[in-house]
Amino acid sequence: MRIKTIIIIVIAVLLTIVLMQNTGRVNFEFLWATFWMSKLVMLFFVAAISFVLGFMVGRPKRVKKLGGDYTDINSDKSNPSTLSDDDKEYIN
Repeated sequence: MRIKTIIIIVIAVLLTIVLMQNTGRVNFEFLWATFWMSKLVMLFFVAAISFVLGFMVGRPKRVKKLGGDYTDINSDKSNPSTLSDDDKEYIN
């Protein structure tokens, strides 16, 4: 087995153990509401919301086109280097 597969299995087993140990009912207070809920259900909701938020934050941004072609005013087509003269002097 590959190391990645072993790590996934270990994490799944540890997650299952944590979830099974937290099946008791507890009192949750959210803003003005108070309700009883299983810790297992609450852990699941928190994990699902965290996954969705992490996915939304971590995905690459899409570029929006507002019509027309984008042109860079400061681009110099004859000089493909994007370094300024000061940067070139610093490197050398």
